[in-house]
Amino acid sequence: MYRGMYYYGFDWTVVLLIIGMLLSMAASAKLKSTFSTFRRIGSMSGMTGAEAARRILQRAGIYDVQVVPIKGELTDHYDPRTKKVALSEPIYNQSSLAAVGVAAHECGHAVQHATNYAPLSIRSAIVPIANLGSTMAWPLFVLGLIMSFRPLLNLGIVLFMGAVLFQLVTLPVEFNASSRALKLLQADGILAEQEVRGARKVLGAAALTYVAALAASVLQLLRLVILAGGRDRD
Repeated sequence: MYRGMYYYGFDWTVVLLIIGMLLSMAASAKLKSTFSTFRRIGSMSGMTGAEAARRILQRAGIYDVQVVPIKGELTDHYDPRTKKVALSEPIYNQSSLAAVGVAAHECGHAVQHATNYAPLSIRSAIVPIANLGSTMAWPLFVLGLIMSFRPLLNLGIVLFMGAVLFQLVTLPVEFNASSRALKLLQADGILAEQEVRGARKVLGAAALTYVAALAASVLQLLRLVILAGGRDRD
């Protein structure tokens, strides 16, 4: 028996979720493996992530951004509201290629902020929409399915599109930050040319996690559209 998107009671669109999950898991595994490799290789300069970050910011003429340690692993980020480059303790204290590369990447975001990099401004502007979409899209969509109420289904889809848009805009922001980081590391002599190749591998693996997250979200959006279409046919 076949009815809508179901075959013998099985919702085949779950396969889309599984594919997205596998992509995310593969990207995460790649990042952990690459990070683990290059966190064991010390930089020839001996500079820690924190020292490299402060030097990059100084060379970029940015004096109002603090470099601070935070707890956790791979929790590194730049907060444009407080103007802080927050580095996880291993990145902050270690002088490995991985630590210096990640620290430089977060400084890349600080440079973007200081130079009014357009995609970063757009991403910051749509954060509220993305937050609303990530929290409310599925509850509204499921309620629409239960009630067979098309406007709720459409609202859930539109809200989820906001979350997908945020991840789409995130890609150029992250790739650009990594590109800036690698140029700054080599131009300032923080890493030698051969060391930059190692840092590039770390940042490339990190970028893959954003690509995988976007792909997973697009697959989820496709599932919402298919489920809504199936409800119409029923």
